Amino acid sequence: MPTLNLGILAHVDAGKTTLTERLLLAAGVIDRLGRVDDGTTQTDTLALERARGITIKSAVVSFAIGATTVNLIDTPGHPDFIAEVERVLSVLDGAVLVVSAVEGVQAQTRVLARALDRLGIPAVVFVNKTDRRGADPGRVRAEIARKLPPAPVFEGSALTGDGVDELRAAVVDLLPKSEEDSGGPLSGTVFKVDKRKAVLVRVFSGTLRVRQKLPAGKVTAIHVFEQGKAVRRDRVTAGRIARVTGLDARIGDAIGEPPASAGRQFAPPTLRTVVTTGGDKGALHAALAQLAEQDPLIGLQVDGSEILLSLYGEVQKEVIQATLADEYGVDVEFGETTTIHVQRVTGTGESVRLIGEDADPFLATVGLRVEPADSGVTFGLAVEPGSMPAAFFRAVEETVRATLASWSIPACAVTMTHSGYYARQSHSHGTFDKSMSSTAGDFRDLTPIVLREALDRAGTVECEPIHRFTLDVPADTISAVTQAVARVRGIPKQTNLDGPEARIEGDLPAAEVHGLQRRLPGLTRGEGVLETVFDRYEPRT
Repeated sequence: MPTLNLGILAHVDAGKTTLTERLLLAAGVIDRLGRVDDGTTQTDTLALERARGITIKSAVVSFAIGATTVNLIDTPGHPDFIAEVERVLSVLDGAVLVVSAVEGVQAQTRVLARALDRLGIPAVVFVNKTDRRGADPGRVRAEIARKLPPAPVFEGSALTGDGVDELRAAVVDLLPKSEEDSGGPLSGTVFKVDKRKAVLVRVFSGTLRVRQKLPAGKVTAIHVFEQGKAVRRDRVTAGRIARVTGLDARIGDAIGEPPASAGRQFAPPTLRTVVTTGGDKGALHAALAQLAEQDPLIGLQVDGSEILLSLYGEVQKEVIQATLADEYGVDVEFGETTTIHVQRVTGTGESVRLIGEDADPFLATVGLRVEPADSGVTFGLAVEPGSMPAAFFRAVEETVRATLASWSIPACAVTMTHSGYYARQSHSHGTFDKSMSSTAGDFRDLTPIVLREALDRAGTVECEPIHRFTLDVPADTISAVTQAVARVRGIPKQTNLDGPEARIEGDLPAAEVHGLQRRLPGLTRGEGVLETVFDRYEPRT
């Protein structure tokens, strides 16, 4: 039976969750239409989603259209949860892009459409809410033709059901499907982790079986999605999505051989905040660590007595706060949201501390050389691997990586140039004497000191995140908008005219994005659309 893994994507409030409900009703999975405002939808299962009337986490529900099994994935629409959307894109066969017949093509609509086009994911467009006052399907169709990549376009109302039958037929006729195939090597990817550490896996080839042993653990149970339910099975084959337990895996991990899409990177969050609690700090850290497993881009860090989180925006902060209170019983407060700056290594520096010399109390020799790197942190050895126990080398490497992360240094090449230790010493009666025997703790304590000295000698420069921006504005506002961009340290690089509209593209510091966004309506009579995406870090000018 062919399978279609279908994404429902849209700008917030375009009606994608209501469309999901309508498709489930048409397939006989539910007997009445749930409503977002009433908190009765099938896919918004989190209490917070029901309370706020928005989608926060992606959800999977399955139904049949004729001979095709459709795994429908409802995704968040708010920009603060774009990382959740991007994870889903990696497992889709096709998508439905929902556009409101009232509001038309909005900023997030264009971001999503471009992402689908860039990744080669075919899509159909559904112009929703044609029953609403102010709906103008003709105007919206013209916007779609002008502003989005080419696609078949359908229209109707998810609330009333108008046009949904035509959309159902188009989905199975026009979008590619996956045939179940048990042959070939196992290859899949994890795109979601839930609170119970079960993982959602898209299998691209081969077969995943219960009791199968993998590097991530032993599969203890498999559930596939059929007619609105998760059904237990002893295996899952290529083309399907399954809920798998028993694996210690994180979002983005490969199951078996990495799929062709592996290695796709999500834009990192560029905002940060401090989290505090008047209660149990240990409980707070444990709760945040679990949330970070479900969403690794939260970027949990501990810096001394401070707990830091990386964020995409203020709504995400509110959601985390409510989740901690509702699901973990931990009340928190957030500090001011700030832009994440990083340190870039500019030269080469070395430092060494020798065991038994200087005034160091550490029974360890550590020498480190740091050099610039284009991306990521690498750790290598310029000493013999057998010159001391492997546990001591691991202690140095782990400490280097953790320390660089806490110092906001995302790219650096580190080489260990010197090593030394005191072998395990015991008294005549056989008791271990820490005062004359090296431990991993000696290396963990000394490594940050040596690393700091090497970095000081290499030199670093503070860098801020830079976004690429696209501004669509009325042509007669180009001058005012360009001046406003320049005032917030933006650099327009290209301007294209298309009749009454203009598109300005360039670079903009992340710290200035929200300020420009607030000014834009006044500069463009409410017609300007700003899209930004993280591009790189650069020294602040």
